[in-house]
Amino acid sequence: MDIFVLLTTMLVCFLIGMPIAYSLALAAIVGALWIGIPLEAVMLKVSDGVSKVAMLTIPFFVLAGAIMAEGGMARRLVAFADVLVGLTRLRGGLSIVNVLATTFLSGISGSAVADTSAIGSVMIPQMERSGYPRVFATNLTISSSVQALLVPPSHNAVLYSLATGGTISISALFVAGVFPGLLLGFSLILLCLVIAYRERHPAGNTVAAKDAVRITIDAAWGLITLVIILGGILGGVFTAIEAGAVACLWAFFVTMFIYRDYRWRDLPVLLHRTLRTVAMVMTLIACASAVGYIMALTQMPSKMTQFFLSISSNKYVILFLINILLLLLGTLVDMAPSILIATPILLPVMQNFGVDPVHFGMIMLLNLGIGLCHPPVGAILFVGCAVGKVSIEQVMRRIWPFYAVMFLVLMAVTYIPQISLWLPRQVLH
Repeated sequence: MDIFVLLTTMLVCFLIGMPIAYSLALAAIVGALWIGIPLEAVMLKVSDGVSKVAMLTIPFFVLAGAIMAEGGMARRLVAFADVLVGLTRLRGGLSIVNVLATTFLSGISGSAVADTSAIGSVMIPQMERSGYPRVFATNLTISSSVQALLVPPSHNAVLYSLATGGTISISALFVAGVFPGLLLGFSLILLCLVIAYRERHPAGNTVAAKDAVRITIDAAWGLITLVIILGGILGGVFTAIEAGAVACLWAFFVTMFIYRDYRWRDLPVLLHRTLRTVAMVMTLIACASAVGYIMALTQMPSKMTQFFLSISSNKYVILFLINILLLLLGTLVDMAPSILIATPILLPVMQNFGVDPVHFGMIMLLNLGIGLCHPPVGAILFVGCAVGKVSIEQVMRRIWPFYAVMFLVLMAVTYIPQISLWLPRQVLH
């Protein structure tokens, strides 16, 4: 009954349209009153939820990503990807450019929505002018942006680490996301090649050597951010938090003093948007911490474990069922609250079946990322449709091959743990 009261309060608040953070806070208060816990304990958990040093990772990487995404980096990465693809003269070259540019920007922005907006605004019109269907270009941009949820510096990997109570290293999650993210990008490139040869998409254009050198040098300044983030962490030069701080300083220097595409008077607006984003995320984390505390008191994780054990004792069956559950959750609830709500419930279940927490983090991020590409709350889908100037109905009719590829990658990441765990074990231990 305790669990029923907690979840019902939360669900009712969601259904009446109350903001998710407030829904979580109210559910924690009602749950505490029901089981007889003083409200002071709930308030202490709200405070504890945002008092961790690891929280600094979020504002640093959000700000660094915003500066680089809006400061001309997307256009330069598209041009650099075009240079690389132009060497091959492959049919469907621009679609491959789209995926590669998103891969590069994902390693800088850490945000799928930012990637969809930045890359889509450049690539979708360019692909349409070159003879690609606008809906295809939009679907590709939406799907490839899921890479940002996996590769470092994924903001959602930080949220997962915080949702585990800080027991899982942010650095381990960053490194673990490299191969799943690259696997998704490679799989989408293969799909692009198949569709290109079936629908006779145009071939890529070779860039003149003189222009190629100029474009590469121009893009290299931004790509150094990737080296700072991943190389610094892997090399043990600094922690994930320190990497975020250094990335902020480098992004500011490159954008304002080298590229000089961004105006100084626009910086306050960018900082204001960043602060709003960080404030929303922090409020969610604080309220979710209180809910997690009440869940622990009601023994929800152990009861969920018993429930899944009553269905099957086979780890692979349970993994498949949890994948289906997360796919459904991802379509109904936005990603950040989904991570904060589901992690304290499902992680103990997975650990009981011998699943590594870092591996489960990759499974969860990819599942919920696919949900962002699907209505009714698909943030990537909505941004992609707005940037591509196409309707959701048009996109949904043609996006199924991309869903199929993402699902196959999800199954590979789920049932081949080495995809997620090999690199962290090699470089962090």
